[in-house]
Formats: sequence, structure tokens, C-alpha cells
Amino acid sequence: MPNSPAFAPPAFASFHDAYLGVLKHVTGSFQYANAPRGNDSRECIGVSFQLTDPRQRSVFLDARPVNPVYHLAEALWYLGGRTDLAMIGHYAPTRRADSRDGVTIDGSAYGARIFAARDDVLSPYSRVLELLRSEKNSKRAFLPVFRPGELDDPNSPDVPCLLGLHFLEREEQLHMVTYMRANDADRGLVADVYSFTLIQELTAALLGLHLGTYTHHVGSMHLGTRSLPRAERSIAEAAADGGGARPVVTEMPLDTAWSHIRTVLTHEHLLRTNQVQYAPRDVAGLGLPRYWQRALLLFEVHRQITFCAADPIDPDVLAALEPWARWQVERRWPSRIPNGGMAR
Repeated sequence: MPNSPAFAPPAFASFHDAYLGVLKHVTGSFQYANAPRGNDSRECIGVSFQLTDPRQRSVFLDARPVNPVYHLAEALWYLGGRTDLAMIGHYAPTRRADSRDGVTIDGSAYGARIFAARDDVLSPYSRVLELLRSEKNSKRAFLPVFRPGELDDPNSPDVPCLLGLHFLEREEQLHMVTYMRANDADRGLVADVYSFTLIQELTAALLGLHLGTYTHHVGSMHLGTRSLPRAERSIAEAAADGGGARPVVTEMPLDTAWSHIRTVLTHEHLLRTNQVQYAPRDVAGLGLPRYWQRALLLFEVHRQITFCAADPIDPDVLAALEPWARWQVERRWPSRIPNGGMAR
């Protein structure tokens, strides 16, 4: 790949490193202190970064115990082209505030605007795939999300933060650029980068391309005042750790197909509604690649946390997770870990 010019976004090997860089920037070099709609925050305008390996999409900080089940659920909710509150609200009850009718979500249901077909017309995503297959080095493979009229209702609870996704195939690599009107540096950014890079990796697999860089552009990068203590703890932890070894996120199989996504979504529903319970051997019989088996087991973990009182998570299920996912589960729900142990 040609050398990047000096004015390109700063590049990071992983989102973990980019996240810490953004936190340091917003906490230490913020341009504005403001409170739009009553939300006190520090803000930087025009923030960008690039990931050289978008697969490393997770954060590993004791001070910031992310919820890997929610991140996976949100990505699959997008891929399913869905708007239902039932799925996403189960994993993040705060999302109910985004719904006007208590049943659906509109603005932040990005997948419905990208992946859903209407009236027998190909989805925007399918049209972009056709373009990328037929027009080498195209600059036109853009998926808009923000629509005219989004601001017609000044009281809307859910105006999209995502403007659009831009795919660029160059030299057998699939690069992606994301454009955001706004991002919360401590909350939304972590979930968004997880979902968008997973969409990029899936798209590369469907096209038979290698995974290229991921670039994230944000108009308003902000950090809520209430999140400031946690951000400062995260920065301090990283400084004390000195960049120690972190779990590595494995590669999505190159033969991943939409049928795998649909199978995971089908069984996610059964687990979410507590209609089934799965051991690793049960999931192994579903015809999924191991990568997607392990992803589905995250939903079994959540089923146990939700429906099995205060019992420890089944150690066989915990052991069958990807190492990065187990690391995050152990820190998110330490009281549910067998024998109280945490992997380092």
C-alpha cells in the first residue's frame, strides 16, 4: 500500500489503541464544553482515525468492562435489516428510549436502511456488492444512512449518528470509511466500531477480498461529563499496563455466507426467549463454522445470566468462547464466573 500523506488520519493497529487515543484527545485537548439537550460534555470537532487491522475491534480494559453480547447482538441486528425493539432492547434496555411506539426503532436502526430490500428491489447493500464486483476501483460504493427530513421533528428521540459507509476495493483489499455526525467517545464509539468493522469484514469475505483499512471520521466527538471518571481510569490503567499482551480477535471464515448469519439469528431468538439451552456440543451440530458457533455461545452465556438466577456460567460454555470474548465476559459479569477466576 502506498505511504500515507502527513495529513491522513492517525493509524492504529487495533481499536483498543485508537480508543485510548481518542479518550486522551477529548479529555486533554477538548475544544468546547457544552450541554446540548442538557447533556454536559466535552467536545472536539473533526476527529478521525484509521485501523490497520479492523479485525481487532475490541477494547480490553478492566476500567471499561464492555458488553460483548450486546456488541454482537447489535451487529447482527444491523445485518438482519431489523427495526424491532424486542431484540436490541433485550440486550440494552436503555435503547427503549429510542423508540417512539415501544415496538420499533427508526433512526439508529441502520441495518434496515442498508440491508433491507423493499418492494422486490435489491437492498442498497446488494446494489453496492454488485457495483464492487463489476467496477474495479470504484469510488461510488457508498451506503447513505442519514436521510433528508431527519430533522423535521425537533423532538425526535432518535436521529441517526451514522451518515454513511463507503467501501473501496483497491489491490484485492476492501477498505471502508465511516462518516459520523457525532460519536460519544466512551459509549457509542465502542459499539459502532465493533459493528461497522464486522460489516466490513463480512463484506470482504463475501467479495473474496482481503481485509483492508478502516477509517472513522466524526464531526462531533464528545465525552459526557459523567463518563469522565471512567475515561480517566481507562487512560491510567493503560499507562500502568504499558501496552501488555491482549487477546487477539480471530479471522472470520472466508466462506462465511448469509445462511450462517440467518442461522445465528434464528438461534439467538430461541436463546433470548429461553426456549432452548445449548451446550457447546449442541451448537456444534448446527452446521455453522466454528467462528459462528462460538459467537452463538455468547448468547447462551447471556441466557444463563438472564434466566438462571445467580448460578455460575456453565464452565464448558465459558471455555468454548473465543479468548477475547471470555476475557470480556469475565470482567463484565465477574460474580457469575465459576470459581471466581479471571483469565489474564
